[in-house]
Amino acid sequence: MKLFKTFLTFILVVTLSQCVNKEATQEKTKIDLEQQLLESIDKFNKAFQEGNVKVLESMITENYLHTNGNSKSIRKKDWINYLSKREKEIQSGNLEVIEYKLSETEIELYGNTAMVTGKVTVSNKKSSDIKNNEYRITNIWVYESGAWKRAGFHDGKIK
Repeated sequence: MKLFKTFLTFILVVTLSQCVNKEATQEKTKIDLEQQLLESIDKFNKAFQEGNVKVLESMITENYLHTNGNSKSIRKKDWINYLSKREKEIQSGNLEVIEYKLSETEIELYGNTAMVTGKVTVSNKKSSDIKNNEYRITNIWVYESGAWKRAGFHDGKIK
């Protein structure tokens, strides 16, 4: 009987430790995913500021949906076309992106999907005219094939 109680105690300890290890692993995975997402967002925003269409195109989903507060939603192809024109303006010096900064970032993970909200501050110079704007943004990111990709975007102008 004593051997049976010892065996049951051993099984209980092993089972509980597995549960604790599983929770710790899940929390570590969540932290790792958030860190990878933040790095992806930084890479994406840098590419946008510099007008790097190749990087941006590689970081959005095939069914990407982009919505600005002042226009109708567009799909990946149309957004890439817009970015290509913008890239040429940046390369020619007609457009200088002085600042493109995301702040007040909040992330909510839902498995392999994340909702990211924040505030974007933008400062552009075009024909010696400097424009400063701020936007509230919501992005949808999905983790696919070992990388975070942006699946959706929406902004609303603050001022």
